[in-house]
Amino acid sequence: MPAKANLTFCLVIAALAIAPANAYSQATASKMDGIALSNDKPIHIESDKLEIKDKENRADFTGNVVATQGTTMLKSKTMTVYYKSSSKDGAPAAGGAMTNAGNGDIDRILVNGGVVLNSDKQTATADSGHFEMAKQLIVLEGKQVVLSDGNNVFTGCRLTVHMDTGQAQLDSCGGRVQIQLDPKSRSK
Repeated sequence: MPAKANLTFCLVIAALAIAPANAYSQATASKMDGIALSNDKPIHIESDKLEIKDKENRADFTGNVVATQGTTMLKSKTMTVYYKSSSKDGAPAAGGAMTNAGNGDIDRILVNGGVVLNSDKQTATADSGHFEMAKQLIVLEGKQVVLSDGNNVFTGCRLTVHMDTGQAQLDSCGGRVQIQLDPKSRSK
């Protein structure tokens, strides 16, 4: 069974003040308020190429993809956006994926290659990831997934973030989750 650590930076900082250092390798609870997507803010996407596949309700962005929404920025080599079907028979509505994109009816997003997810406070890096909009779930995976919050660094191979609550879980893949905490980050 892979080692797991729940990340909640507020509790990490509190734990620093009262717990011995070896407790951090077991489990840590945290909240990730900064990494989230919103339905009320516009999304700006840039890439070298865009291919829209109306029949598949998807848009493929390739080459130097940069997507921003508010203070959250996502970078990757490729990004595939799947849109919800607008008709009862599953076929795209007139105007296809571009119409759905304007309505914010994104079903899921897949990203691959040098994935960097950055908010004003936190940065996560991975090989690939997916966003499940209905479940408000972000999953980043790779040989090494690194989450940093200032000088605090968490390393594993799978990071799962529940966007609605900010709760996160970092899993290892055969090894152990590693955490480096900066004592200077403690609240005073």
